[in-house]
Amino acid sequence: MRAIIVDDEPLAREELQEMLQSYPEIEVVAQFGNAIECLKHLKQLQAEVLFLDIEMPQISGLELANMIDSDNAPAIVFVTAYDQFALDAFEQNAVDYLLKPIDSDRLCKSIKRLKERLPSIKQTEADAPSNHSYQNMLKEQQLRLIPCYYQQRVKLIRLEDIEHASSDISGVHVATENGTYHTQLTLKVLEDKSPLLRCHRQHLVNVEAISEISLEDNGGAVLFTKSGAQLPVSRRYFKAIKEHFGL
Repeated sequence: MRAIIVDDEPLAREELQEMLQSYPEIEVVAQFGNAIECLKHLKQLQAEVLFLDIEMPQISGLELANMIDSDNAPAIVFVTAYDQFALDAFEQNAVDYLLKPIDSDRLCKSIKRLKERLPSIKQTEADAPSNHSYQNMLKEQQLRLIPCYYQQRVKLIRLEDIEHASSDISGVHVATENGTYHTQLTLKVLEDKSPLLRCHRQHLVNVEAISEISLEDNGGAVLFTKSGAQLPVSRRYFKAIKEHFGL
């Protein structure tokens, strides 16, 4: 099992990695000191397990878990110094949670749970009835901040500041009145966990940013935003746009 450790305390990361060396079935492929760096590299590393600290600056472990596309999410073991986070951890479909300082016997139980759980993680929603309620629960949890990248810097953008989001061959881009930024979040995550409305297979829009709708003969439309951007609306998604504005 390929594993990633995410914790803002270097000593805690090193201690957990040393403990995991006793388990040949676990390969720690990376360590990160914050959620933003983990999110940036998560897809590339293809980890099957996240050992994830909960209390971290800027973006917490619980928020990071909510940012991961549920279709490709690794198994999560939350690591925390506070027992009151246990309920929130299991609401995020965590396999387990560990209290700091980590007890070796308790870690052994977590590894056992992981080995029992991992074969079922690849199941589709149709194959795993219990996953359906989890998907619905995640849709109800709104993102608070969107981590974006611009000129070697990370910007945490508030949802209300986003005008639209689009995807192309280079990834997903979030547009605000101050500029456009790249994000590691997928359009699916942004659609499921934010008020952004899908208007096209490659575009989401903040309906509050729409200034004009131009109807087309083919049954679609073009949206004009307050900053002057033009977004296509496919017939498949035009119904939701019309319903929102009472058209």
